[in-house]
Amino acid sequence: MNIVTLTQSAKDYMKSVCYNGDHVSLTVKSGGCSGMQYEWGLKYNKPDINWSKPIDNLLVIDPLAEMYLIGSEVDYVNELGGSFLTIRNPVSKSSCGCGESFGV
Repeated sequence: MNIVTLTQSAKDYMKSVCYNGDHVSLTVKSGGCSGMQYEWGLKYNKPDINWSKPIDNLLVIDPLAEMYLIGSEVDYVNELGGSFLTIRNPVSKSSCGCGESFGV
């Protein structure tokens, strides 16, 4: 079972930014207006052994962040104001308006 699931839109976006074995990376750190903050990045070629097994061969997750992401769904949203990856996180008890930070 994967820690998170990816919508088809998220998969399509991640495929467009990943080349030759790259992976999108996701971790959680303290900060933001709600206490915890998502941090996206790229891991080039093979991810470090400390990262999770790639989800759909596209996304790797920092093992220290897994407990904050269990059951989450990653989606890619394309709106008038811009396009971005977003997370629907059932562990989150609160979030800020920008969607980049959350509280547990």
